Amino acid sequence: MIRFKKLFYNLHRYLLSSIASVLTIAQIVLAFFLCNHGLEEIQSAGWICLWIAGIFGTLPIITFRRKGGVPKGESYTKTTVLVDTGIYAIVRHPQNGTAWLLINLGVILIARHWTSMVLGLISMGLVYADTFKADQYCIKKFGVEYERYLERVPRVNFVRGIIRHMQSE
Repeated sequence: MIRFKKLFYNLHRYLLSSIASVLTIAQIVLAFFLCNHGLEEIQSAGWICLWIAGIFGTLPIITFRRKGGVPKGESYTKTTVLVDTGIYAIVRHPQNGTAWLLINLGVILIARHWTSMVLGLISMGLVYADTFKADQYCIKKFGVEYERYLERVPRVNFVRGIIRHMQSE
């Protein structure tokens, strides 16, 4: 187990997300050709997942620009302070976690084809695993403050995050 952890955390920082990107793009492209029609309720649930993913994908850009101490002219990801408010009070990884998982799930529900399910599930596993690497990176960047943040805010479970957030107010 220790060997696996060491190997896992020594992987290139973007390897898992790069593989997951290719799988997600393949999943989306294949969904156009292999989509099973009918069962509108399930497809509607898929579209709802995609819309919610859009929210989780967009809000971090706004939140980091406003509260992340991003130097002028830099990418919104170049934060200099830990942001734990707004969407980041709900989940730690709204874009490269929650949104991505919801995209995969949404496409699975819309396409309802075995290839979409296989590609989506593999991508989801890689994305989720990548959030562990992201946490390690953020611990190095922000230290103890991020470790306390880990205890307060769920990794990707936005339902749990909303409930916790509402209880803390």
